[in-house]
Amino acid sequence: MASKGKAFVVLIVIAVVVFGLVYFGINLTSNLGKSKTEITTEDAAKQLNKLYKNISVTTAEQIKGQIDLDPVAVGDSLPDISKFPISVTNTTDHFVEIFSSTEKSGTGIDGWLNEVATDFNKANIEVNGSPVSVKIRNIPSGTATDYIRSGKYVPDAFTPSNELWGEMVKAQGIHTELISKRLVGNVAGVVTNKTKYDQLVEKYGSLNVKTITDAIADNELAMGYTDPFASSTGLNFLVAALSTFDSSDLLSQQAVQGFEKFQANVPFLASTTIQMRDAAKTGMLDAFVLEYQTYVNASDLKSGYVFTPFGVRHDSPLYAIGDVPQDKLDIIQKFADFVEGAKYQDLAKEKGFNGLDDYHSELAAVDGNLLSSAQKLWKEKKNGSKPITAVFVADVSGSMNGEPLNQLKKSLLTGQKFLGRDNSIGFVSYSNTVTINLPIGKYDTNQQSMFVGSINSLQADGGTATFDGIVVAMKMLQDELALHPDSRPMIFVLSDGETNEGHSLNEIRGLIETYKIPIYTIGYNANIKALESISSINEAANINADTDDVVYKISNLLNVQM
Repeated sequence: MASKGKAFVVLIVIAVVVFGLVYFGINLTSNLGKSKTEITTEDAAKQLNKLYKNISVTTAEQIKGQIDLDPVAVGDSLPDISKFPISVTNTTDHFVEIFSSTEKSGTGIDGWLNEVATDFNKANIEVNGSPVSVKIRNIPSGTATDYIRSGKYVPDAFTPSNELWGEMVKAQGIHTELISKRLVGNVAGVVTNKTKYDQLVEKYGSLNVKTITDAIADNELAMGYTDPFASSTGLNFLVAALSTFDSSDLLSQQAVQGFEKFQANVPFLASTTIQMRDAAKTGMLDAFVLEYQTYVNASDLKSGYVFTPFGVRHDSPLYAIGDVPQDKLDIIQKFADFVEGAKYQDLAKEKGFNGLDDYHSELAAVDGNLLSSAQKLWKEKKNGSKPITAVFVADVSGSMNGEPLNQLKKSLLTGQKFLGRDNSIGFVSYSNTVTINLPIGKYDTNQQSMFVGSINSLQADGGTATFDGIVVAMKMLQDELALHPDSRPMIFVLSDGETNEGHSLNEIRGLIETYKIPIYTIGYNANIKALESISSINEAANINADTDDVVYKISNLLNVQM
């Protein structure tokens, strides 16, 4: 009997152990893949309220400021041209300066034109008996167009990624002469996850911009694209999308209605291609836009994604800009002839260019004025029926005193002109304590005036409690969303340094993940890793700017997101 009793006890112990292991295994499995900081919405609300109560928060007296209702003058916000580097220096007194898009005047696989220009400058080429050379300036196509159209800085020649920018320059009344329709071959395309691509082809028969816009409108495809004011691929996609709704009139009522339905289901608008790629890596997007030369050089894309070309080709046309004298026109022409030589076209192929040469542009030439109108339409309709509610969080700690704070004020005063009237905004500043300078309100003339007044009243002093400022912004947004649940929340943080007081990133990370509020961060003369980490949580952009170009960068960011 004793032995039977012992055996029974052993069986019970084994059963308990097995049950424990099974139970633990089930719970372990159910928690795999979850963030360590993931919390429920109910717990997030409790945590947010608890953190908020521990912060010293005051509400400032509302002060109205003088507002300027004139449209933004792009040239006023552009930094000095020296912010965009010379990638090849001229070697002679007789030379031309060429603005070049970044995919061909950068480094490594993106440095093709630099290598060609360097050889050109060594080739002892002459015009009218004098040796000549070229100077290449690395600058994004959209930004280059802003400089040229505003007249702030006009080069001798311009080679953007595609012809659309040349048309926009021409429409401004600036003399534009096409020297070469193609320096090097390239194509814009939609890069689609292979599984999603197969599903769409099975349903629609093929994948093109028309079927892509249909799939997005029907909420069958999560796709992102880049800012059509700055990105060649983004502008190309905007025009191609509008043409699918009405190819005879990109701005007809039919086209606008189709675009609104399509745009309402676009989950992501990126300020840069890098931001777009990072969002794709998280699995957030089924598809995104990219140039073919970048695609073929990206080992992480070629196996699991499919490239579908669209729109106009990206063949890097070369234009002479302005009243260029004949001797400079001759230099530009000789450079175009040199670039088109077999040696350099073969080099281009090695770097991923000159692929998909059988693809022909799907779009006819588009007038530059029409392109500007399409950009304006995008600005007005990009948020669909969901207005944005945003809180700006400004660092006014002691380290911001002087020029950093002056530039922060200037950048916000310029950027606030891009805030759409259908949106709502609030404003918070922080040092070691937090001040609600402007409660959230519809961005009408009255709110704009108080926003300007709040900006002008800022003074710098004290420590840096960045995450306390973010907590207060999140609390304001959650209270607002309770009243207007259809709005899209955003936070913009402007700071110059590491947090040294208040709450930490670890304490608020779970809240950011749960509420899924994108937090855009702008660093002033700083490399703020903590702010970069915050932006990456919900695929928002981080801008690391200095006092010379922060006004332009913030204006672009707000133009895209607001």
